[in-house]
Amino acid sequence: MVDLTTESIGKWISLLYRYSQTYLNEELEQFNLGSGQYIFLLHLYGKDGINQAELSSRICIDKSTTARAIDHLVKEEYVVRKEDPEDKRAYKIYITEKALQIKPSLHEVLERWNNIIADGFSMEERRYLLNSLQKMSDNVLSYYKTYEE
Repeated sequence: MVDLTTESIGKWISLLYRYSQTYLNEELEQFNLGSGQYIFLLHLYGKDGINQAELSSRICIDKSTTARAIDHLVKEEYVVRKEDPEDKRAYKIYITEKALQIKPSLHEVLERWNNIIADGFSMEERRYLLNSLQKMSDNVLSYYKTYEE
């Protein structure tokens, strides 16, 4: 049993994050993608044709990081930017056929990672873990919304 007086949740989240970045960078290298770009594709698969600001907001990543990731995805021909007809200053981001072709592979990579980190967990434990992580994320978002106001 874990001793809550000496252990840190952040320590374990940090370790998992670092190893997930390493794993994803290795697995996604074949597509000329890194751990910093795939998340944008995943969101665009679900909501194609949104602008960069909305994309940044949806995945809680700052606009400059989003711009760099989108630049890379454009260069690799996974997405295209098209001028927003309603706001000439903004661009909407659309996935390409090339991005659609790797979608199953991206999902397989992520599923393998989930299976690695949740090996030995029952489905009930996995659901509980995901719900707990979501609650933690909601807590952080609430904290920063309150902090920014």
